[in-house]
Amino acid sequence: MIARETIYAALYAQVTGAAAFVTTGRRLRHWNELTPAEQPALFLRQKMEVGAVPVLGAPTVWTLSVELHLYAHCSDPYGPPATVLNPLLDAVEAALAPPPAIGVQNLGLPAMVQHACIAGKVTIDEGTLRDQIAAIVPVEILCIG
Repeated sequence: MIARETIYAALYAQVTGAAAFVTTGRRLRHWNELTPAEQPALFLRQKMEVGAVPVLGAPTVWTLSVELHLYAHCSDPYGPPATVLNPLLDAVEAALAPPPAIGVQNLGLPAMVQHACIAGKVTIDEGTLRDQIAAIVPVEILCIG
């Protein structure tokens, strides 16, 4: 068995410390609910869990899917909005990079987490027509229970 709350809390701690996020949470909020002063913001959303038993009698292998929602406000009417978002994406990617010594990102939970990483397409709304920028970063956590 895995301890889900421990795993999700470890991921949350890992990514919220990645950059100077003003607002963070595990309850998703829409960017329209945030003022520019409350940004940049990061929210973690549990999306899906898939369990599989690779061999009869073996422990369940879990893939926990999470979305990280990043919001930022760009007040420069002439600068490209992505210049505000790109450093935040880089910081989250760096926070999830595996430490060179072990080669996997286990979120500090080696007994439960085999690897956590960005997996899939990162959806970006660059805010070209307005000042609000958003990105959704898919993260997968591989666990053996």
